[in-house]
Amino acid sequence: MKILLTLILTILTTTAFGQIEQKQNPTDFVPKGFVVFERINGDLNKDGIDDCVLIIKGTDKKQIITDKYRGRLDRNRRGIIVLFNKNGNYRLVVKNYDCFSSENEDGGVYYPPELFIEIKNSNLYINYAHGRYGYWRYTFRFQNADFELIGYDESDNYGPVVNKKISINFSTKKKLVKVNTNENAQNGGEEIFKTTTKNIDIDHLIKLSEIKDFDELYMSKY
Repeated sequence: MKILLTLILTILTTTAFGQIEQKQNPTDFVPKGFVVFERINGDLNKDGIDDCVLIIKGTDKKQIITDKYRGRLDRNRRGIIVLFNKNGNYRLVVKNYDCFSSENEDGGVYYPPELFIEIKNSNLYINYAHGRYGYWRYTFRFQNADFELIGYDESDNYGPVVNKKISINFSTKKKLVKVNTNENAQNGGEEIFKTTTKNIDIDHLIKLSEIKDFDELYMSKY
């Protein structure tokens, strides 16, 4: 009987993509040499059930340094694991173990950009906030057995004033740019924007699993 139940479970958890491993505890997917840095829950496949995104971080002691001015810094890189929830069992959808730099990078005269993850309307948003200098955001959607980059948004600020905003829709292959032309603007809302749109040339959508380093995703080429 036990052998029969095992066989049935194996059949139910196998698809055209091969064996699908399922676990009840999301942290069981964290590989050796990593720890959970952050956990985010939300529905990513429109089934009404909260899925799970884990941001993980390496634990290599060689990547822990002593900075002359900032003291002890953990420079281990971070990665992402995306899990779908099916009746309390989680299965691995996407993994990328070191696509994010550490939170302790050198920010120059300012602190380094802050990474934070959101799930909204079944999209996965990877955000970088840079205080008074603005922000940039990558929008991913689950399709073609991966999370593909469908959008990019960027705001270049000087304090409360927005100098330029960029929005790219990779699905429609359109880029929108808004540039502030009011040099006397002192506060948000005083900007006067000149807006331009253009078509972009892209052969295929970027997959989350294939990104080597988010710091090297240069959206200015589009």
